[in-house]
Amino acid sequence: MFYEKLEEQKVQCLLCGHHCVISSSKRGKCAVRENREGTLYSLVYGKVISMNIDPIEKKPLFHFHPASRSFSIATTGCNFRCMHCQNFEISQYPKEHGGRIAGEDVTPEQIVDTAVNSGCKSISYTYTEPTVFFEFAYDCARLAHERGIKNVFVSNGYTSPEVTKTIAPYLDGNNIDLKGDDEFYKKICGARLQPVLNTIKLMKELGVWVEVTTLIIPAYNDSEETLRWIAGFIKSIDAGIPWHVTQFYPTYKLLDQPRTPVKTLRQARQIGLEAGLRYVYEGNVPGEGGENTYCPHCGELLIERFGFYIKENKISDGRCLKCRTEIDGIW
Repeated sequence: MFYEKLEEQKVQCLLCGHHCVISSSKRGKCAVRENREGTLYSLVYGKVISMNIDPIEKKPLFHFHPASRSFSIATTGCNFRCMHCQNFEISQYPKEHGGRIAGEDVTPEQIVDTAVNSGCKSISYTYTEPTVFFEFAYDCARLAHERGIKNVFVSNGYTSPEVTKTIAPYLDGNNIDLKGDDEFYKKICGARLQPVLNTIKLMKELGVWVEVTTLIIPAYNDSEETLRWIAGFIKSIDAGIPWHVTQFYPTYKLLDQPRTPVKTLRQARQIGLEAGLRYVYEGNVPGEGGENTYCPHCGELLIERFGFYIKENKISDGRCLKCRTEIDGIW
């Protein structure tokens, strides 16, 4: 899906913001879409590399059916090359193993059946970038939708507008990374900022529940200026979008900085609240208090969390039990 034929058996992929022009027998930047004599093929359809049952809070989605379970799947491949990728073993697998595609052959029917039989409320397309295995995710999502199972993307947001519009009728939630400024995207991720901003805005306009995550990396994207800009952008779309400011730890090729201090996360959370966001969460630091949900009107503690787990939930019919203010989310 989503490509155009060009001269000399070349094709242009229209799946993501890269819009790769691919010569015959070559692949796009994702390393999992290959041009074979002028026809573009997905190499990862049904080639599932990871399947797990996760709490929905792990995505992280805090305002989307709290305490429910999500059947999580991924294939190899990614259209980014993030130097700090926590799942680089599978996201970068084809690039680092001579183009080899790993994974177990699974059908959409098997994925949805497993989700149903496991008591999962949703299927999450996650761990790597779901855009690069779009055809498989799309078929799973449509089938899940028919059977009353929700669908969730955990995404870098580089999805093209055409693809976003195609998946949106079947997509219920999307946690999208907003990693930093344009220079950060170019230097650290091999991408650009604007397509991500476009996707966040379009997903929200199309009725998909959106939460945003920023992994804060010391000396890379932790300046007050950057954090205020990110918070301001989210606010310009919708003040009810939850923002997760998350602790970095050294991994993959980005080993020159320590874990993000909790103090920095606290400052980022305060910046988000000062910008007018109603819900800002500190991630990867369980027990520090910044992962709880409070009523934006009266300040009542509504959902108390420890890591990915719910200790107490006082939201009733989508409202604060104390003052009856409506709480943004899908409850």
